[in-house]
Amino acid sequence: MGTLWSELGPLADTASERPRVYADANVPSGLVGFMRDTLRWDVLFVLEHPDLRRARDVEHFRLARRLRRTLVTLDRDYLDDRQFPPHEGAGVLVVAAPNARGFEVLLSRLDARMFKAPAAPLPLDGRKLHAHTDWAP
Repeated sequence: MGTLWSELGPLADTASERPRVYADANVPSGLVGFMRDTLRWDVLFVLEHPDLRRARDVEHFRLARRLRRTLVTLDRDYLDDRQFPPHEGAGVLVVAAPNARGFEVLLSRLDARMFKAPAAPLPLDGRKLHAHTDWAP
Protein backbone atom coordinates (compact mmCIF):
# COMPACT_ATOMS: atom_id res chain seq x y z
CA MET A 1 0.00 0.00 0.00
CA GLY A 2 1.36 3.40 -0.98
CA THR A 3 0.74 6.90 0.27
CA LEU A 4 -2.53 8.73 -0.22
CA TRP A 5 -0.97 10.73 -3.08
CA SER A 6 0.47 7.67 -4.82
CA GLU A 7 -2.88 5.91 -4.63
CA LEU A 8 -5.00 8.88 -5.73
CA GLY A 9 -2.57 10.39 -8.24
CA PRO A 10 -3.53 8.14 -11.17
CA LEU A 11 -7.22 8.88 -10.51
CA ALA A 12 -6.53 12.60 -10.82
CA ASP A 13 -5.45 12.06 -14.41
CA THR A 14 -8.84 10.63 -15.33
CA ALA A 15 -10.97 12.96 -13.20
CA SER A 16 -10.62 15.93 -15.51
CA GLU A 17 -9.54 16.60 -19.06
CA ARG A 18 -8.12 19.96 -18.02
CA PRO A 19 -4.33 20.21 -17.82
CA ARG A 20 -3.16 20.01 -14.22
CA VAL A 21 -0.29 22.34 -13.39
CA TYR A 22 1.63 23.45 -10.33
CA ALA A 23 2.61 27.12 -10.56
CA ASP A 24 5.48 28.04 -8.26
CA ALA A 25 6.00 31.37 -6.53
CA ASN A 26 7.86 32.86 -9.52
CA VAL A 27 4.77 32.82 -11.73
CA PRO A 28 2.94 36.18 -11.65
CA SER A 29 -0.64 36.00 -10.36
CA GLY A 30 -1.91 37.60 -13.59
CA LEU A 31 -0.43 34.72 -15.56
CA VAL A 32 -2.07 32.23 -13.20
CA GLY A 33 -5.38 33.95 -13.90
CA PHE A 34 -4.75 33.64 -17.64
CA MET A 35 -4.01 29.91 -17.28
CA ARG A 36 -7.20 29.39 -15.30
CA ASP A 37 -9.64 31.70 -17.07
CA THR A 38 -8.49 31.65 -20.68
CA LEU A 39 -6.70 28.33 -21.06
CA ARG A 40 -8.97 26.55 -18.55
CA TRP A 41 -6.07 24.81 -16.81
CA ASP A 42 -6.44 23.38 -13.31
CA VAL A 43 -3.75 25.43 -11.53
CA LEU A 44 -2.44 24.91 -8.02
CA PHE A 45 -0.74 28.24 -7.24
CA VAL A 46 1.66 28.03 -4.31
CA LEU A 47 1.12 31.65 -3.26
CA GLU A 48 -2.49 30.76 -2.43
CA HIS A 49 -1.30 28.16 0.09
CA PRO A 50 0.50 29.62 3.13
CA ASP A 51 2.28 26.35 3.89
CA LEU A 52 3.80 26.26 0.38
CA ARG A 53 4.83 29.91 -0.04
CA ARG A 54 8.29 29.53 1.43
CA ALA A 55 9.00 25.95 0.36
CA ARG A 56 12.32 25.25 -1.32
CA ASP A 57 12.44 24.48 -5.03
CA VAL A 58 13.17 20.81 -4.42
CA GLU A 59 10.02 20.56 -2.29
CA HIS A 60 7.93 22.08 -5.08
CA PHE A 61 9.50 19.67 -7.57
CA ARG A 62 8.63 16.65 -5.39
CA LEU A 63 5.15 17.85 -4.51
CA ALA A 64 4.28 18.49 -8.16
CA ARG A 65 5.25 14.86 -8.85
CA ARG A 66 3.19 13.52 -5.95
CA LEU A 67 0.20 15.58 -7.07
CA ARG A 68 0.72 14.55 -10.70
CA ARG A 69 0.95 18.12 -11.96
CA THR A 70 3.29 19.72 -14.48
CA LEU A 71 5.49 22.25 -12.68
CA VAL A 72 5.28 25.66 -14.41
CA THR A 73 7.88 28.25 -13.47
CA LEU A 74 10.00 31.15 -14.62
CA ASP A 75 12.90 29.88 -12.50
CA ARG A 76 15.75 28.56 -14.66
CA ASP A 77 17.23 26.74 -11.64
CA TYR A 78 14.87 23.87 -12.46
CA LEU A 79 16.85 23.23 -15.65
CA ASP A 80 19.70 21.79 -13.54
CA ASP A 81 19.32 18.04 -14.15
CA ARG A 82 21.59 17.15 -11.24
CA GLN A 83 19.40 18.93 -8.71
CA PHE A 84 16.11 18.19 -10.49
CA PRO A 85 16.47 14.89 -12.40
CA PRO A 86 13.88 14.85 -15.19
CA HIS A 87 12.95 11.20 -14.63
CA GLU A 88 11.98 12.03 -11.02
CA GLY A 89 9.50 14.75 -11.98
CA ALA A 90 6.04 14.98 -13.48
CA GLY A 91 7.38 17.44 -16.03
CA VAL A 92 8.85 20.91 -15.74
CA LEU A 93 7.94 23.81 -17.99
CA VAL A 94 10.27 26.80 -17.64
CA VAL A 95 8.85 29.76 -19.57
CA ALA A 96 10.47 33.04 -20.55
CA ALA A 97 9.02 36.09 -22.28
CA PRO A 98 9.72 39.83 -22.27
CA ASN A 99 6.26 40.85 -21.04
CA ALA A 100 2.80 39.65 -19.98
CA ARG A 101 1.49 39.49 -23.54
CA GLY A 102 4.51 37.40 -24.58
CA PHE A 103 3.78 34.92 -21.80
CA GLU A 104 0.14 34.67 -22.85
CA VAL A 105 1.03 34.01 -26.49
CA LEU A 106 3.65 31.44 -25.48
CA LEU A 107 1.34 29.58 -23.09
CA SER A 108 -1.44 29.59 -25.70
CA ARG A 109 0.93 27.96 -28.19
CA LEU A 110 2.02 25.39 -25.62
CA ASP A 111 -1.60 24.71 -24.73
CA ALA A 112 -2.52 24.00 -28.35
CA ARG A 113 0.57 21.86 -29.06
CA MET A 114 1.02 19.91 -25.85
CA PHE A 115 -1.71 20.26 -23.28
CA LYS A 116 -4.70 19.63 -25.53
CA ALA A 117 -3.30 16.41 -26.97
CA PRO A 118 -5.47 13.35 -26.30
CA ALA A 119 -4.22 10.95 -23.63
CA ALA A 120 -1.61 13.42 -22.36
CA PRO A 121 -2.49 14.22 -18.75
CA LEU A 122 1.19 14.94 -18.07
CA PRO A 123 2.63 15.94 -21.44
CA LEU A 124 6.11 16.49 -20.02
CA ASP A 125 6.20 13.55 -17.61
CA GLY A 126 9.84 12.79 -16.90
CA ARG A 127 11.01 15.66 -19.12
CA LYS A 128 11.70 19.38 -19.07
CA LEU A 129 11.02 22.11 -21.56
CA HIS A 130 12.53 25.59 -21.58
CA ALA A 131 10.12 27.56 -23.77
CA HIS A 132 10.57 31.16 -24.80
CA THR A 133 8.85 33.42 -27.29
CA ASP A 134 10.81 32.08 -30.27
CA TRP A 135 10.16 28.44 -29.26
CA ALA A 136 9.22 26.22 -32.16
CA PRO A 137 7.79 22.73 -31.58
